[in-house]
Amino acid sequence: MAQSFDTRYPSVDDLREKAKKRIPRFAFEYLDGGCNEDVNIKRNTSEIRDVTLKPTYIKDFKGASIKTKLFGQDYDAPFGVAPVGLQGLMWPNSPEILAKAAHKHNVPFILSTVTTMDIERASELTEGKAWFQLYNPAEDAVRYDIIDRAAASGCPVLVLLCDVPTFGYRPRDFKNGLALPPKMTMANILQVLGKPSWAMQTLKYGIPTFETLKPYTPEGLNLKQLGKFMDKTFSGRLNEERIKPIRDRWKGKLVLKGVASEEDTEQAIRLGFDGIIVSNHGGRQLDAGESTIAPLTRIAAKYKDQITVMMDSGMRSGPDIARSLARGAEFTFMGRSFMYGTAAMGNKGGDHTMTILKVQLQQIMDQLCCENIQDLHRHLI
Repeated sequence: MAQSFDTRYPSVDDLREKAKKRIPRFAFEYLDGGCNEDVNIKRNTSEIRDVTLKPTYIKDFKGASIKTKLFGQDYDAPFGVAPVGLQGLMWPNSPEILAKAAHKHNVPFILSTVTTMDIERASELTEGKAWFQLYNPAEDAVRYDIIDRAAASGCPVLVLLCDVPTFGYRPRDFKNGLALPPKMTMANILQVLGKPSWAMQTLKYGIPTFETLKPYTPEGLNLKQLGKFMDKTFSGRLNEERIKPIRDRWKGKLVLKGVASEEDTEQAIRLGFDGIIVSNHGGRQLDAGESTIAPLTRIAAKYKDQITVMMDSGMRSGPDIARSLARGAEFTFMGRSFMYGTAAMGNKGGDHTMTILKVQLQQIMDQLCCENIQDLHRHLI
C-alpha cells in the first residue's frame, strides 16, 4: 500500500465523517448538501451503484492498467478534480492542496471561477496543466479578460458551465447565511469557536475570497453589496450567440459541463466543442432532474464517436468510477470526495483521497480481469 494511504480513513465515507466533525456546520452543509429536498444528490450515487459488472476468472491475464489518454495528454488514472466553488471556506487553502496533489498523481485539476485561488496560481502549481471552468459573466469585457488570462497561463482546457442559469435553491445555505447576499450569524460564529483547527487555518490563510474575480470586483463592498455584485456579474445564461465568440477566441480544447440531454449534446457537437461533461452539478441545481448515469448511458451510446464524453456527480469510490466508465464515460471527475479529504486531513487530504481511489479502481480492474479501462463496457451485466 502507498505511503500516502492512511488506514484510519480507508474510504471517502470515512473522510466525510471526519470532515463533519472537523469543520463548522455551515461549511460542511455547504459542501455536503444538494438543493430543495436532496432527492437528486441521493439518486446520483444510488443509480450509479445499480450498475453491476461481471468478472471473468478463467483466462490469461497480463495485469490491469488504470492509465488513460485524454485530449492528447497521458494521465495516471481516469479521474480528476471537478471544479468546486468557495473551496477555501470548507478547508482553508484547499485549492492549493488539491492542485498540488493532482499534479503529483498526474490527474487533471479543474479550477472554478468562483473558488478561492486564481488562475495564475493554479497554473503555477500544476506547471500549466490546470483546466479552468468559466462561469459565464454577463459582461463581455470580463468574460474575455478571464479567458485571455487562462490562455496566458497555459491552461490546456477551458470548461464552459451551462447548468447554472439560476442559483440553486439550497435551504441550508439560506439558514446558514451562505446564500446571496451572504451574512455571518451568531450561530456561525459559535460554530467557528467550536472548530479550533479550522479557525486557526483560516487565520493563517485569511478569509476566503474569489481570487480570480478580484480585478473586476469594486473595493470596499460589504457582504450585501458583494452578493448583489455576484448576482449581477453571473446573470449571463449560455446560448449559441455567447458560445460562438468563445469558441473563436479560445485556441485550446473546449468542454461543455452540465450536459444532461441529447439535445444539448447535439448542440455541443454543432458548436465545435471538443468534449462534454455529463453532470447535474452534484445534485445542487435541479432536484427534479435525472441522475447523471441515466443520460450518460444514452449520450455515450449515441455520440461517443463524435465528441469526448465525460461525467461527474455521484461517484464516491473506485467501483463507482468503474461503473461509470463501463456505462460509457471516457473520463470522470469528482468534487465532494476530494473536499471531504482536505476537510478531514488538511494538507494530506488530497494525496490520500487520490491514493484511495487509485487503489480501489486498480483492485476492481484486477478482480474483473479487465486489462484497461476502455474494456470495462465488456463487463457490464
